[in-house]
Amino acid sequence: MKPTPTFCKTDYHFLRELILKSKNSTNAKEANQLSQELDRAVISKESELDNSIIRINSHVTIEDVKAKKQMKIQIVLPSFADLKQSKISILAPLSVAIIGFKENDEVDWELPAGIKTLKIVAVNNITEENS
Repeated sequence: MKPTPTFCKTDYHFLRELILKSKNSTNAKEANQLSQELDRAVISKESELDNSIIRINSHVTIEDVKAKKQMKIQIVLPSFADLKQSKISILAPLSVAIIGFKENDEVDWELPAGIKTLKIVAVNNITEENS
């Protein structure tokens, strides 16, 4: 069974706004997928949110289960995305696949390279002032 994503109210409302702004953009498909994930999400208070849940600005280590390859990324707002620094837009397929999930969750998701099973190995939510 697919795990259920969890978001704090702030991120939930922020992502809903971002989706509305992205409906007619090149990321419309991803915005729609993110909207579907938000539709089934659990919304929790900021203070009760598990620190191992992937949020905006999270540093995440994920593993492609089949290929046994790990990668470290940071999920950021579209304007801060920079592949050279492994900063992936929240509207990129990979980010949409894992946002709201937590360490040790496995998620099957259709990425441009096909359906992948992604295991969330580690999540770091240390906030930096100017990240």
